[in-house]
Amino acid sequence: MQYTGARILIEALIEQKVDTIFGYPGGAVLFIYDELFKHKDRIRHILVSHEQHAAHAADGYARSTGKTGVCLATSGPGATNLVTGIAAAAMDSSPLVAITGNVTVPLLGKDSFQEVDIAGITMPIVKHNWIVKDVNELAEVIREAFIVARSGRPGPVLIDIPKDITAHLGEWIPQGGTPRKTGRGRNNAGLSFDAAVSAETGASVLGARAQRLEERNERTTFTGTDISRAAELLLKARRPIIYAGGGVITAGAGGELIRLAERLNAPVALSLMGIGAIPKEHRLCTGLIGMHGTVASNKAVQKADLLVAIGARFSDRVTSRADIFAKDAKVLHFDIDPAEINKNIQTDAWVVGDVKKTLAGILEKLPQKIETEWNGEIEKWKKEIPRTHHHAVRRNALHPRFIIEETARRLGSGAIVVTDVGQHQMWTAQFYPFTRTRSFITSGGLGAMGFGLGAAVGAKIGNPKRPVVLFTGDGSFRMNCAEMATLNSYGIPLLIVIFNNHVLGMVRQWQNLFYEERYSETVLDRPPDFVKLAEAYGIRGCRAEDDASFSRALDAALQDMAGGRAVLIDAQLDRNEMVLPMVPGGKPIDEQIL
Repeated sequence: MQYTGARILIEALIEQKVDTIFGYPGGAVLFIYDELFKHKDRIRHILVSHEQHAAHAADGYARSTGKTGVCLATSGPGATNLVTGIAAAAMDSSPLVAITGNVTVPLLGKDSFQEVDIAGITMPIVKHNWIVKDVNELAEVIREAFIVARSGRPGPVLIDIPKDITAHLGEWIPQGGTPRKTGRGRNNAGLSFDAAVSAETGASVLGARAQRLEERNERTTFTGTDISRAAELLLKARRPIIYAGGGVITAGAGGELIRLAERLNAPVALSLMGIGAIPKEHRLCTGLIGMHGTVASNKAVQKADLLVAIGARFSDRVTSRADIFAKDAKVLHFDIDPAEINKNIQTDAWVVGDVKKTLAGILEKLPQKIETEWNGEIEKWKKEIPRTHHHAVRRNALHPRFIIEETARRLGSGAIVVTDVGQHQMWTAQFYPFTRTRSFITSGGLGAMGFGLGAAVGAKIGNPKRPVVLFTGDGSFRMNCAEMATLNSYGIPLLIVIFNNHVLGMVRQWQNLFYEERYSETVLDRPPDFVKLAEAYGIRGCRAEDDASFSRALDAALQDMAGGRAVLIDAQLDRNEMVLPMVPGGKPIDEQIL
């Protein structure tokens, strides 16, 4: 069948089981939007208020559902507005397909109106990208893009489509059909694709490449020797600790993680991206590790004789000083990405492959129980909690712990929690009682302020039956508050809780501790009034200044959310509240400010 490139794009996306696209229209993608209008009963488009939040929404959708998120923007500034969201997805290994329009093929490279080399701009932050210059290659490029985004270590990809390609007619061949002969194309990475029909297989080279990628995704990369070497280290360990990261969640390996921990009787410390991999209340969970990690996690790592890293990348926020991190421990690393092995920390053994499969292989080699020598130390360290976890700086003021724990109690264990970046993000990681994977959505690696509201929209769209709450700061919320229009327009019943201390809290905390209280440009005593702003967007706004008023605001919020409306609670905090524990820069992780 002869279809326009725009129609082929829509058909290929539907073929990949895409049900939702987050985007913003513009001149270079008008043919695509015309097809979206014609096929709105088959694929849903969510109009955001800013392209950056389209990328964040697609990212939040992907992280919370395990599917691949899709965002769409026009050429030039529309495309560059996606960059922060693409980078956030790359840092946190989130599968994302970003689609951009561009000027027509004859105008490429001529500084045409609203033209940028988005393929060149995004090359460092995507797994791969393509410029489609032949309409007959478009469908196979879409198929390959989804395979690349979700295979191995997931991540973002980008497809740049010139406007004339979306208007040209091409042959639409559903997946598995026999392609006709076409010419040659070239993507930005210099990979030449010959789409001519193979006499032996009847498949195009481009299609065969996609098939090879799929097969590579399924292939086992680790060996029996790798498993045996790892098992030997585990059997010899007397004080093992597990450091679990986001790769455990991506692989769906939470069950295997818990079984391994229980056999070893080993504490489990979590990276920010690993939160939810093991329930917070599990006896072996010691919580967050690193700069704002718990006393138990940080001390256990420094006392361990074996550190078992699973789906984690040894970020500097975890290790602080890498040269003395886990200084007395051998290191065993499980990861799907061979590039992470020995990148930041030297290891004694490793197993490269899907961690669900590798952990299953290890469990077969281990007895049901292994005696260790922690001797009650973990339980003792768990009791070392900073005083700030219990009391507000001002008497009768709201405390972050109360806000988080009361919200968790009211929303239930099925809630999805999204954050922006800053103090509220760390408090959420410390205090929220997570019991399920894919329930904590945050910008961990990039630390992108403004991530939250877009990501929360995506999470709620992808999980309509689960309550979704956004914990944000007044600094972050200023960067994305326009997306309240999206909440109103689509009737998205989201709960927004602003931790409003009228400062850039985390930066101010550093100024307090390390810059002699010189609060340079971190005080935010300025408009807007967030309650009035919410009402301007047609959303209920409530202000809370103490426990009682916050509880009343939650009562009203739950009623409105049940009726399909979003609600904002402006929670007033003391500006001197700090996130503790904290490891000062350059110190070992067990030297914490409490």
